[in-house]
Amino acid sequence: MARSVIRRSIATPVLLSLLLVAFALVAWAAGSKPFNQTIIDIFLKVIFVVGLWVFIGNSGVISFGHTAFACLGGYVAAWTTIKPMLKATSMPGLPDWLMQTEIPYWAAAAVGAGWAALWALIFGAVLMRLSGIAASIATFAMLAMVNSIYSNWESVTAATSSVVGIPIVRSVWPYLIAAILAVVIAWAYGISRYGLALRAARDEPTAAAASGVDIPRMRLIAFVVSGAIMGMGGALYANSIGIVTPDTFYLGLTFITLSMLVVGGMGSLSGAVLGVLILSTLIQVLRWLEAGVKIGTSTFALPGGVQEIALGAVMILILMFRPAGIMGNRELTLPRAGSDKPGRAGPNT
Repeated sequence: MARSVIRRSIATPVLLSLLLVAFALVAWAAGSKPFNQTIIDIFLKVIFVVGLWVFIGNSGVISFGHTAFACLGGYVAAWTTIKPMLKATSMPGLPDWLMQTEIPYWAAAAVGAGWAALWALIFGAVLMRLSGIAASIATFAMLAMVNSIYSNWESVTAATSSVVGIPIVRSVWPYLIAAILAVVIAWAYGISRYGLALRAARDEPTAAAASGVDIPRMRLIAFVVSGAIMGMGGALYANSIGIVTPDTFYLGLTFITLSMLVVGGMGSLSGAVLGVLILSTLIQVLRWLEAGVKIGTSTFALPGGVQEIALGAVMILILMFRPAGIMGNRELTLPRAGSDKPGRAGPNT
């Protein structure tokens, strides 16, 4: 029975991966550097939102603090990939062994994931004993703490000054691979006994506790896995732009990623990915229209600020008519044999 469920649900990460590959091929075919960077940004958002889904979607607890783990990963990229001479200038307080360390971007992403997971374990050991709004406020306090520390630790993070010199990775393929990896990890967690137990605790906490489910422990596992994914995304984000500041990973990134998750559907891995793709596409179209589109001899351009207004209106309309998000609790999957209706995926049904 379990193998049957896995075989049915594996279509979800396969279909989502193919969708991401299609976006990468469009960027490759376009051959435009600005458009290439747009697709890279979309893949990074996929990593962040999928990381959020691992915890929020499975636990039902809204977290406002996961961007802190992206910040931890981003600064790992700064500490480990910048040339030692530049580090000595902008971050003189680094220990000698770290000052001399210079590793490839993919290794920095792995280290960033591990570093973020470690702090997720430390923070989560306390925070995961809370529930509801108290837990959400506590995660925001965690974000504020990390931002405050990194904004004032001048000798190690350059405080609010920009840390420059991070090697920039322009190719779309590493980000595609990382986004697919995040989707596969999230799917594997979702069908694991830990993911199933956490969703049971989310839906029926009293019954789950009576059945022997250690709810704080299940939440902690999800918190650590999601923190690792966010840390990987933060490191790659730093390599995508070549510069980091604490505010790069603060309120702006927090609320856009949460919005994408809510619009797509918090109860669905497919919703997390589709929320990113749909809202990112809408944002890009509005940017093009604001910049101006030539129609014959004239140029059509939307007034400045329409992007934010239109985006807000679309989000309100989606949530009015689809309160559970575009996908709700459903997943992208192949139709079952003998049925002309799409099947529902395993992790969330």
